Amino acid sequence: MVGETRIGAEKSAARRFFSTEAAGGLLLMAAAAAALIVANGGLGEAYRDFLHWQIGPTLTPRLGPMTAELWINDGLMALFFLLVGLEIKREFLDGALAGWDRRRLPLIAAAAGMALPALVYLGLAGGDPLLQRGWAIPAATDIAFALGVLTLLGPRVPASLKLFLTTVAIADDLGAVAIIAIFYTDALDFRALGAAAAILAVLFALGRLGVTSLWIYVTGAALLWYATLLSGVHPTVAGVLAAATVPLASLHRLEHGLAPWVGFLILPVFGFANAGVALAGLGPAALLAPLPLGIALGLFFGKQLAIFGAVRLSVTFGLAARPQGATWLQVYGVAMLGGIGFTMSLFIGALAFQGRPLLVEEAKLGILLGSGFSAIGGFLLLRLAARNREARAEAGEAAAND
Repeated sequence: MVGETRIGAEKSAARRFFSTEAAGGLLLMAAAAAALIVANGGLGEAYRDFLHWQIGPTLTPRLGPMTAELWINDGLMALFFLLVGLEIKREFLDGALAGWDRRRLPLIAAAAGMALPALVYLGLAGGDPLLQRGWAIPAATDIAFALGVLTLLGPRVPASLKLFLTTVAIADDLGAVAIIAIFYTDALDFRALGAAAAILAVLFALGRLGVTSLWIYVTGAALLWYATLLSGVHPTVAGVLAAATVPLASLHRLEHGLAPWVGFLILPVFGFANAGVALAGLGPAALLAPLPLGIALGLFFGKQLAIFGAVRLSVTFGLAARPQGATWLQVYGVAMLGGIGFTMSLFIGALAFQGRPLLVEEAKLGILLGSGFSAIGGFLLLRLAARNREARAEAGEAAAND
C-alpha cells in the first residue's frame, strides 16, 4: 500500500508539472505578444531603455556592468537550464528515455530535427560568413510553447504524441546546450574553468556520498554559475551541469520547486525581454533577407520535414513503432509543432550575433515568423486530424448499426 501511494503521488506530481509547463507555455505566448505591442507602441523607447538599464555590478570585464537584459539572459535563464538538466536526468533515469527502446525514436527525430533546419539556414544565409554563426538558431524546439499549443487542443491529441513531442524537445535541449558550450564560446579563462571543474567534481562527490540536502546543491550551482561566467563559457551551461550532480532522491523536490517559477515567471520575463521586435518600416525586402528567411524556413519547413521523415523512416525500417493511437496526420501535426523554436532560438540568436543588435533583431523576426507559422499550422493540422478521426469513427458506428 505504501508503494502504491508513493507511485500515485509521483504520477500526480508529474501531471502537475506538465500542466504547469503547458500553462507556462500559454503565458509565454502572451508575454511575447505583449512585447511586440509594447515595442511598437508609445512605450517602445522605455522598453529598450529598460533592457539596457545598468543595474550592476560588473561581474566580469568581458560583459561590463550587468544590465537588466544580461541578468535575465545570463542569470534567470540559468535556472531555466537547471530545470532542463533536471528534466533530462529524470527522463534518462526513470522516465520516457530510461531505455534504448524508448530513446531510439525521439533521439533519431531530435537529431534529424536539428540537422535539416541548420542545413536549410546555411543554404539560404550561409553565403555570408558573418551570418554563418546563426546556423544553430532554427535547430531548437521550445517545449513550453509547444505544450501550450497542445493544451489548447485538449484530448484531441493522443497522450503518446504529447510524450513524443516532450521527449524530442528534451533531447533537442540537450543538443542545444552542447552547441552553446562548444560553438558559442570564444575565449577561455582556464583558471576559472579549472575552478568550475573543481566545484562540479565536489558536487558529484557529494552525490555519490549520499548527501541529499538541496541547499548544498543550490549553493554549489550558484558558485558553478559564477565560475562558468568568469571562464568565458556561457553561464547557463552551468545549470545543466549542476543538475547532473543532484541525486535522484532530491531531484523531484528541486524540479517541482523550480517548475512554477520557471513556467510562470522566468520564461515569460525572458519572452517579454527578447521578443520585442520593432516592426516599423519593415517591408517584404526585410522579411526576405537571408537571415530572417533562413531562420523562418528552417524552423517551419526544416523541422516538420525532418521530424516526420525520421519517424516515417524509423517505422518503415523497423527501428521503432509509431506513437500508439496516433494517425500519420497527427504525427505530421506534432512534427510541425516541433518548429516552434521560440525560447532556445532567441537565446542562441542573442549569442550568435552578440554585439550586433541589427542582426539580433533580424534573427528575432525570423524566429517569430517560423515559430508562429509552426504553431498555427500544427494547431490547425491537429484539429483537422481529430475531426477526420471523429468522422471515421461515426461512420464506422453508423455502418455497424445498419
